[in-house]
Amino acid sequence: MFQRLIAAGFDVAIRNHAGAILTVDFPEVAAELEEALLDVRIPVEELVGSGGGEAQSTQRLRRRLYTAGWPKHNFDFRLIVDGVETVANSHEIDHVRRADGGTIALEIEWNNKDPFFDRDLENFQRLHAQSAISVGVLITRGASLQASMLGLVQRCIVKHGFVGEEEMVEAFKMKDRTRRQRDAVQKQVDAQVPFAEAFAKHFVADKFGAATTHWSKLEDRIRRGVGNPCPLLLIGLPVGVIVE
Repeated sequence: MFQRLIAAGFDVAIRNHAGAILTVDFPEVAAELEEALLDVRIPVEELVGSGGGEAQSTQRLRRRLYTAGWPKHNFDFRLIVDGVETVANSHEIDHVRRADGGTIALEIEWNNKDPFFDRDLENFQRLHAQSAISVGVLITRGASLQASMLGLVQRCIVKHGFVGEEEMVEAFKMKDRTRRQRDAVQKQVDAQVPFAEAFAKHFVADKFGAATTHWSKLEDRIRRGVGNPCPLLLIGLPVGVIVE
């Protein structure tokens, strides 16, 4: 299953019989998701220029899923005993796909703090325990993309010929850089480190650092059993989705 994704370099992990469930009960939905992911392309400039948590192309993936019938949804859970509400929970899921076989919940963690993985997986676990979903899907930055991030950003800066931060911020409509960030880069430049190398090093550490959501952090949660026993499909976007 998902052999086209694997051949394209995507990280794919299937847990708790999710593959069997998707193959038997959701084959068309699985194919729909695979097609959407294979179409993902992110210009390298969006990695540098996006001021918020997501590249514009990731937002386009969300819009494609919305159009294909994967809307955002709030799951409300209330436990009432003798007319008294004793428990009330609400779980907002970014993408929910309903089909004859059941319901699939999907979250995209492109660039968040890594504890958001715990939140998503625990939500999947609770929703599955209440028979509200059949499978939980998590999409994040893959291992190859995370490992290549420094080189991607550095080559982007060299390609555009930037030699200072002010022109970069204006050209890429970047979020304003803090004094700490500017000083860190300038210190490296003063030490004769090329601007592209100095900027890329600090930018990637700040924006796409080890404590953000990416494949190895997701694997850590899965090894610890977070989200069990909910059937899970985990997907990491590869470096191949980046257009340089």
